[in-house]
Amino acid sequence: MIALGVLTVMLVAAVAVGLLLRRNEGRVRERAAAPRHEPESTRATLLAAAGVVPGRPTVLHFSADWCGPCVAVRRVVAGVVAELAAAELPPLDLEVDIDEFAELARELNVLSLPTTFGLDSRGLERFRISGVPKAADLRTSMASLTIAAADE
Repeated sequence: MIALGVLTVMLVAAVAVGLLLRRNEGRVRERAAAPRHEPESTRATLLAAAGVVPGRPTVLHFSADWCGPCVAVRRVVAGVVAELAAAELPPLDLEVDIDEFAELARELNVLSLPTTFGLDSRGLERFRISGVPKAADLRTSMASLTIAAADE
């Protein structure tokens, strides 16, 4: 009887942890844009090597050939970027392979795949999403970055 009670408690705890982890997946985590004082930081160099263009907001998403959910991220990001193509500053859709850009992944503290970043026109991180982003959340978060005066 005690074993059945312990098994029940463990099952309830496992379900609670699973629900908590699932609740946070795909959620946008906003980040305040902190001004950078160094003219050419390591992060800026790594971002430029990955293809980030100054003066243009970017949706940067890390993926890998072996990552199944990355296919869904590709579709969501492409759809949102296409919707925002007529904005003042249309966002750039940039997918990078985590194995090829491992140093950039370490610099940005990428802990899981897929991970998506929203970078403003100065290349500063404004938000990140772990997991597959919801199109509406990504669109809302990127819309403010596509206005020229938004990040000055």
